Amino acid sequence: MERAAAIVIGAGHAGLAASHFLSARALDHVVLERGEVANSWRRERWDSLRLLTPNWQSRLPGHHYEGPDPDGYMTVPEVTEFIQRFAKVSSAPVLTGANVTRVRRTGDGYHVATSLAEFRCRAVVIASGACNLPAVPQLSDAVPSSVEQLTTFDYREPARLPSGGVLVVGASATGVQLAAELQRSGRPVTLSVGEHVRLPRTYRGRDVLWWMDASGVWDQRHDEVDDLTRARRLPSPQLVGTPERATLDLNALTPMGVNLVGRWAAVRDGQALFSGGLRNAVSLADLKMDRLLDTFDAWAMADGRWSELGPPERFASTRVPESTRLQLDLRSGEIRTVVWATGFRPDYSWLDVPVVDAKGHLQHDGGVVESPGLYALGLPVLRRRKSTFICGIEDDARAVIDHLAGYLAKRQSS
Repeated sequence: MERAAAIVIGAGHAGLAASHFLSARALDHVVLERGEVANSWRRERWDSLRLLTPNWQSRLPGHHYEGPDPDGYMTVPEVTEFIQRFAKVSSAPVLTGANVTRVRRTGDGYHVATSLAEFRCRAVVIASGACNLPAVPQLSDAVPSSVEQLTTFDYREPARLPSGGVLVVGASATGVQLAAELQRSGRPVTLSVGEHVRLPRTYRGRDVLWWMDASGVWDQRHDEVDDLTRARRLPSPQLVGTPERATLDLNALTPMGVNLVGRWAAVRDGQALFSGGLRNAVSLADLKMDRLLDTFDAWAMADGRWSELGPPERFASTRVPESTRLQLDLRSGEIRTVVWATGFRPDYSWLDVPVVDAKGHLQHDGGVVESPGLYALGLPVLRRRKSTFICGIEDDARAVIDHLAGYLAKRQSS
């Protein structure tokens, strides 16, 4: 049985940032990783994926992008190398191949069982992420067996899919990127669109995520958000990282030939049934985008930045066909593959502590979990709106480890 002040679960950017601040406080700890450092980037991403954030925003504590293309967007191998280099320069005590099988509370802390060893510790930081399992709706069970079904964990490139039509379900960043890639490969694509977040890639000459950062929108704290539960479950914005800094929204997809339908509501007798609310969904996304751009403009004026930026812009409303299909026969051969781009959910099956709600979400307040000495990092809007982005982890990790250190110091003195 090995002992440490703290155990960190996960050696992605969040777990390594926690390790950085634990080392800075001279707190002995071990980072447990089921695979290799940056494992999800190595094993669970499709080939053409790039970061949504420009390279200059790629920063971790004491570590930032130093390459020749600050306005570009990192590829998967580049992100993997960036995180791996951070682990090396920070001398993170990572134990790879250590799959955590159980965490339970003991009288003086926690017992952590792994596939390699067992640990006793006074505190645990869960940094295993929010994207451990694909969130596939139950209606997938009713899809005919003649249609191949993939999640974004399975998808790598168009050539690996059967020939013929593809139904992509979900219109967040992942959904629109895969719809575009598959359509360009020559496959007819239908995109099922529900709630989504529309953003232009650039606004007034700057990357839209520069605006999110500079204007302070990303720094909004979790305790300042009106509907925190909803904010934590919002889909990722419709963005893609390309050398051309192109906007990839529904208006960009339809000229390519992508067919839009509403939210997939049910399967009945082999028929996929879609909601008739597509027009409402796109109108709401357009409205929210315009409100955000108004916020950017107000900040630019108040901060004295107006004259150094391009003129204000407003973008065409999302175009929706007068009539969209409300059903699609999945037995006809028109659709050979369904790609589920419907998001992810965390996996806490190993967590034997009563801190997970009925929907599988960890109960926490800014990363402080409802069990003394238990913490979390890397979850949506954990402490700020930017929490899940690489550039957002430093502030979160510093605050969470500050709390952890205070907790340990208080226990030691009592």
